[in-house]
Amino acid sequence: MDDVLLVETRGAVRLLTMNRPAKLNALNADLVHALTDALLEVQDDNAVSVVILAGSGRAFCAGADTSVSRPLTAENRQNLIRHGDANIALTKLLARVDKPIIAAVHGYALGAGCGLAFGSDLVVAAESARFGYPELKAGLTASTVTAHAVHLMGRKVAFELLTLCENMLPARAYELGLVNRVVPDDRVIAEAMAIGEKLAGWDQEFLWQTKRTFHRAASLDLEQALEMARDISVMMGRFPK
Repeated sequence: MDDVLLVETRGAVRLLTMNRPAKLNALNADLVHALTDALLEVQDDNAVSVVILAGSGRAFCAGADTSVSRPLTAENRQNLIRHGDANIALTKLLARVDKPIIAAVHGYALGAGCGLAFGSDLVVAAESARFGYPELKAGLTASTVTAHAVHLMGRKVAFELLTLCENMLPARAYELGLVNRVVPDDRVIAEAMAIGEKLAGWDQEFLWQTKRTFHRAASLDLEQALEMARDISVMMGRFPK
């Protein structure tokens, strides 16, 4: 199997670069499994504090690889379910891995690739970045990406992206709070690294617990989130410095 994912460690920052440039880093089974394994490895590696997710070549990720036909038949139903489960598991890992994940996005971030970008904790967008969900334009149902988009952004914004199939420029994504920085293309990795190194400078356990608290709070109503945060505050206050 080709190296569909390049892994580089820079101090306490792990750089994961999707490496299918001829396919604009479209997600096939090999790349999904490689990303999943790499994120699970990061979770268990206390020497790594932060992850940067990037793409090689001309794009971040053009979405799911649709070049391989997957018609539903009685014979391949279980394989399709396993394939879908693997994609969902990767999506969940973005929030479940304790280490903050920074997406360094240039070129196209479409469909599932848009979900990888916006599902990361922070997004540094190059000026060339284009975000969108082209499923309907391609004659496909926007299904899994719809479920994810609804939870990532405001309902009106999500519905517009999913149904009009118009790519969003990084300036508008910044205005809507979907990306954190917009930089020239030749600065996107450097800016992501600068942010990653700053995050890595904090107390690791407190940083990671902050991410856990953030994502748990996002799934609760305010009263429940405040009570959960109180309990974590008491727990973390007992850790010796």
